[in-house]
Amino acid sequence: MKHELQGEMVHIATGGLDFDNSKPVLLFLHGSGQSHLTWVLQSRYFAHRGFAVLAPDLPGHGLSAGTPLASIEEMADWCVALLDSLGVASATFVAHSQGVLITLDAAARYPEHVAGLALIAGAMAIPVNDMLVEMAKSKPEKAFAMMTSWGHGPAAHKFDNTQPGHAFLGYGRRVMAQNEDAALHADLVACNSYDGGPAAAAAVTQPSICLIAGRDRMTPAKVGHRMAASIPGARTQTFDRAGHFLPAEFPLEVNETLSTFLAR
Repeated sequence: MKHELQGEMVHIATGGLDFDNSKPVLLFLHGSGQSHLTWVLQSRYFAHRGFAVLAPDLPGHGLSAGTPLASIEEMADWCVALLDSLGVASATFVAHSQGVLITLDAAARYPEHVAGLALIAGAMAIPVNDMLVEMAKSKPEKAFAMMTSWGHGPAAHKFDNTQPGHAFLGYGRRVMAQNEDAALHADLVACNSYDGGPAAAAAVTQPSICLIAGRDRMTPAKVGHRMAASIPGARTQTFDRAGHFLPAEFPLEVNETLSTFLAR
């Protein structure tokens, strides 16, 4: 659906059903240089199982207008403003990568808006190599190819896909190319600059689960486990063969894990 927020038009995937804020709301947050397409195998699944789904493109990403936001804190503020504008008192945040930082920050600063946290392939800090930051600005196509390659596990490099007719690497590059030119660079700088993760994780009081990818080269499993240990009462589920793009690589397993968590 299209929704106006702060004077800009936002694109939000709702899983093929009209958004109904009387249902339990799931807010799906994508990672750096990504869009609602991260969640194509989750949004419809949960929309047809009793949840109201919001999978927005952040400003300057995917089909959303506007300038990419400059910091994780601004992104968290934007998410809360989006919920307020849709009459949503609180939502369970389901987040991937950069979205994990956004979720931790929102949960710490706006706890009444965050009913639960499902943190996928994330960490309390996501430092970014200076070469990649510069490449995202000066040679974005090379940055897309590098991140797509790093971001997928070994099986995904065999040109198969959980969506018939697609190849993981080609699909990943196309998703990133659909954003505004400045989007990836802005995202990587925001991740690199954010240092509030440890304090935010320690302050979480909501039910939480961390989905950790065993073959993740972008947010390695060890930092995911460190995050889980820092969040009081957090559950963990590790996917040994998965790379960073866990929601696409192992969608059935991710959906089953999220379903169990949401049924708590």
